[in-house]
Amino acid sequence: MSSEAATIPFPSTSAQTERLRGLRSHLEANIRGQPHVMERTTSVLTRGELGLAHPGRPKGSFLFVGPTGVGKTELTNVFTAYLFGERKPIRFDMSEYQNQSSVEKLIGQAADETGLLGRALDGVAEGTLLFDEIEKAHPLVLDLFLQILDDASITFATGERKNLSRFYTVFTSNIGSSEVMRMSSAPMATVERTVLSRVGQQLRPELVGRITEKLVFGRLGFDTQREICELMIGRERARLRDLGFTLEANGDVVEFLIRRGFHKNLGARPMRAAVERHLQDAIAEGMLCHGAGSGRVVVDTRNERLVLQAGECSAVQQ
Repeated sequence: MSSEAATIPFPSTSAQTERLRGLRSHLEANIRGQPHVMERTTSVLTRGELGLAHPGRPKGSFLFVGPTGVGKTELTNVFTAYLFGERKPIRFDMSEYQNQSSVEKLIGQAADETGLLGRALDGVAEGTLLFDEIEKAHPLVLDLFLQILDDASITFATGERKNLSRFYTVFTSNIGSSEVMRMSSAPMATVERTVLSRVGQQLRPELVGRITEKLVFGRLGFDTQREICELMIGRERARLRDLGFTLEANGDVVEFLIRRGFHKNLGARPMRAAVERHLQDAIAEGMLCHGAGSGRVVVDTRNERLVLQAGECSAVQQ
């Protein structure tokens, strides 16, 4: 064990322990439709935060597998913000690292370069590394991941070695997405076996075997997307309130946004876009029409849009 790893401080105060006790409920409140992944995710994170993980490896590592828009990246964002003071994951899209030169792009080529990964990690002591769509990465890039998972370090072209034992590593993948969509009525345990079998066929076994937890995310049905819509409305209202705009919205607004945001195959991404667009459009029109960006949001059924109930101007057709 290196002296650096041996001296890493871990949470020990009652306040920090109490915060860990609330981790699972926080994840469940912010991620809908994936209850089967919460216990195992919380387990890895709790062990990591209490210093129980192997000191020569990352605090924990995950492979999140499933269709687009079902919460893989969102779960990473949520737990990272909760554990590291609203910090975001350090994210890399592996679709941009499909060539042999991708290794140099990540860790540098010349002796005075640390690459994009080195620059992203500069001055950062802890957090989460997120590698999206790992199946698209060049095989030489996967060798870098083996180094990270084996001894929690990465060596840059400069010769500098970065200790990553205070980081979580998350890989996401869309492998098996068609199976998840097709097996929507099958038990989740059956879906998991099928998808992870596909993962084993497409990803190198030495990489998969080193990952702490392999979790399969299911598709989001209509009722779950309704919950997500309500959650997103609440988040967007809170964000806009911080900007000085106070909005009230009733059930009709929720139904309006669900009709425009629900997508069977793309998950929650279209829902997020619909919520943000229509609520922001209502504020923008209110500001332009009568100088007010706050009020009750209602559905203008004639013009198929949301408006602020604050005067005649809100009913004017565009």
